[in-house]
Amino acid sequence: MLKIQNLHAEVEEKSILKGLNLEVKAGEVHAIMGPNGAGKSTMASVIAGKEEYEVTSGTIELEGEDISELAPEERAHAGVFLSFQYPVEIPGVTVTNFVKTSINESRKAQGLEEMPAKEMLQKIREKSELLEIDRKFLSRSLNEGFSGGEKKRNEIFQMAMLEPKLAILDETDSGLDIDALRIVANGVNKLKSKDNAVIVITHYQRLLDYIVPDYVHVLHDGKIVKTGDASLALELEAKGYDWIKEEVNS
Repeated sequence: MLKIQNLHAEVEEKSILKGLNLEVKAGEVHAIMGPNGAGKSTMASVIAGKEEYEVTSGTIELEGEDISELAPEERAHAGVFLSFQYPVEIPGVTVTNFVKTSINESRKAQGLEEMPAKEMLQKIREKSELLEIDRKFLSRSLNEGFSGGEKKRNEIFQMAMLEPKLAILDETDSGLDIDALRIVANGVNKLKSKDNAVIVITHYQRLLDYIVPDYVHVLHDGKIVKTGDASLALELEAKGYDWIKEEVNS
């Protein structure tokens, strides 16, 4: 699904990613953990194609195709979805209209007709019920006046509607109370399939109690320095990151 090889990237001439290697197969959930400044959000942004980040070497392949030179919207049309840490507000554009436009733009890029209104309505109904979203929520302006939990739930709703091949959740758990965390995590779990893959970027073990990863990777100084199963996250929770740094430097 996703294959990253020897990826180096910088922002404002500051080197952030320094030889990152990662392979994610269809049907898998990978968790990325690491201390502040390790490069976690940069990795997510670079995969999604955010233009302020410059890739200086290395490759990013999605299903065998190099997407390194594609614009962000082209990567989105190819099946990459990034859930933002701080979603933006768009006054005057409802959640429903935003999602309809996103889906139809993606279909247009693939040479397809717009989704019929009846089919769109049915899909919106199914996905909102799946994620326990009130119908009134969908008529509100995108993220305007939303709580942290509502913003994150809205992002998962967009993910459900767009059905991406690769979903990257960048600190989706930040600022969520236990109930919101459970609803968001349950939504992600319901959307997992053998045909898609999920990368979860998080500081905390608590999210991984709900979304159990197949692999946990520790990012340190711009590269992955340790990989394990879900138990690695528990070890990090108990011991912090200093022992990783010592292990790397020894």
